[in-house]
Amino acid sequence: MASPKEAGITGTSMALRDRFSKKLSCPQCGNEGFAEASEVDDPKRKHPDFKVDQMPRGFGVQRPSNNQENFMIKCECGRKFPFRSVAEAAAERR
Repeated sequence: MASPKEAGITGTSMALRDRFSKKLSCPQCGNEGFAEASEVDDPKRKHPDFKVDQMPRGFGVQRPSNNQENFMIKCECGRKFPFRSVAEAAAERR
């Protein structure tokens, strides 16, 4: 087994990422699906390094951003919208 130094791990600690699912829904055509996203779990960071790790079929990234509020989605119907405005918690996912 490689030592931490051999594995490329330095003395700085890596921030943990919050991972979550969000249900996306296009307000124009009704296309829906679940996105898997993550961001750094450190409230002191200026940018949470928000990322959509998996996008549902029919949706794509229009403009990436470090913040959910500015991350833009594009539906296959052509509608563009902020990730946050069309996402809801996926607690009801079955």
